[in-house]
Amino acid sequence: MKRTPHYDSYVKILAEELIPAMGCTEPIAVALAAATAVKALGASPDACRVEVSGNIIKNVKAVTVPNTGGLKGLEAAVAAGVVSGKPELGLEVLSQITPAEIAEMQRFLQTHPTQVLPANTDRVFYILVTLTAGSHTSSCEIMDYHTQITSVRRDGIPLVRRQADGAGSAQTDRSVLRVAEILDFADCLDPADVAEVLSRQIDYNSAISQEGLNGGWGAEVGKTLLDLYGSALPNRLKAAAAAGSDARMSGCEKPVVITSGSGNQGMTASLPVIEYARATGAAREALLRALAVSDLITIHQKTGIGRLSAFCGAVSAGCGAACGIAYLDGGRLDVISQTITNTLAICSGMICDGAKPSCAAKIAAAVEAGILGYRMSRSRGFVGGEGIIGEDVEATIANVGRLAHRGMRQTDEEILHIMLGM
Repeated sequence: MKRTPHYDSYVKILAEELIPAMGCTEPIAVALAAATAVKALGASPDACRVEVSGNIIKNVKAVTVPNTGGLKGLEAAVAAGVVSGKPELGLEVLSQITPAEIAEMQRFLQTHPTQVLPANTDRVFYILVTLTAGSHTSSCEIMDYHTQITSVRRDGIPLVRRQADGAGSAQTDRSVLRVAEILDFADCLDPADVAEVLSRQIDYNSAISQEGLNGGWGAEVGKTLLDLYGSALPNRLKAAAAAGSDARMSGCEKPVVITSGSGNQGMTASLPVIEYARATGAAREALLRALAVSDLITIHQKTGIGRLSAFCGAVSAGCGAACGIAYLDGGRLDVISQTITNTLAICSGMICDGAKPSCAAKIAAAVEAGILGYRMSRSRGFVGGEGIIGEDVEATIANVGRLAHRGMRQTDEEILHIMLGM
C-alpha cells in the first residue's frame, strides 16, 4: 500500500512523543534541571533556587516524587535531582536512586533550603534551577516541553544555549497531523517502523496498570471501579487506565511511556486500547496500528492546546483511546470523526487542577466519555453549530485548542490562586 505524504514525519512524531518517564513529568523535569545544574557546577551546592511558571507549581504541588521516600513538592524534586539525579537518563533521571541516597536527599532538604519563586515569564512551561557553591554558580533552564534544555551555565558562561519556541523547535512539525491522514497512515503502516516504541508503551503501561489494580496506591480508583461495577469490558477499559494513574500519582517507581509530555495521557491513550485488543483477541499488528491511531489523535488534539493548560489532558487521551478502539472494530473516517466530535462535545469542560490522585478518576470519566462517543457514532451524534462543535472534525479540534489555549488562560490563573490560597 502506498505510503501517506507525511509517513516519515508521523513515525518521527511517535518516536519523539512516546518516551519513558518515571514519575509525574513536571517534578521529573525539575529534577532533570537540578541534576543538569549540579553536573555543571561540579560540586555539592550550598544553596538552591528554582523559578517556575504557574503550571509547573500546579502540577508539582500535590504529587509524590518517586524514589524520595514519599516526598512531594518542588523542593523535593530539586533535592532529588541534586543529590541523586542522573541527567543522562532524561525523564528517568530518578530511576537509579539507592536507599542511602534517599536518606541523603532528606538530610539535604533539612540543611539546604530551596528558594521557590514564580518565574517572570509568559511561558506556560518554564523551569530555571540555579545552584551556588562558594563563589561559583550554575543554572539549567528548561522551556516549552519537558526535555528541552535551552540553557546551561557555569559562573555565567554558557555551556549549552539553544533557541526555543512555543512549539518546541527541536521537534517534528505537528501541523501535518490530520485525522484522515492518521487513519491512512495506520492502514499503510509497516509495524516494524513503530514496533519498538509501541511495544515499550504496551509493556510499561500494562505493568504499572497492574500495579495499581493490585491496590494500595492513591485513591484506588481502578480497583474501586472493578469492585463496584464488575468485570464487564467497558468497566475494565476505565479501570485499566485509572489504575495506572493511581500508582503513578502516588510515587510508584515503575516507568510509563508518555504521550504529549504526560504519563497520565500516555496511559489513557494506550491502556483501554490494549485491554480491548486482549479481550477481543486482536492480532498484535492490529493492536500496533490502533495504538498509532490513538496516540496520534491524542497528539493532534494536544498540539493546539499546548503541553500544559487548564484543560484536562485526559479528555484528549480518552478521545484518542476511543478512536483506537473504533479502529480495531473496523471503523474508519466517518465513525472516528464522529467519535471525536461526540467525545469532545460531552466532556470538554473538565479542568486540570494539578497532578494528584484524583487524576485517576478524571481519566476514568474521560475514557467513559470516549466509549459513549464511539457507541453514539454508530447511529447518531452531535453536529456542527452545537456549542463548540465545528462543521467538520478538524474544525472541532481547532475549536477545542482555541478554548483550552486562549480561552482558559484566566481559568488557569484562578485555579493556581485557589491552590495556593491566594
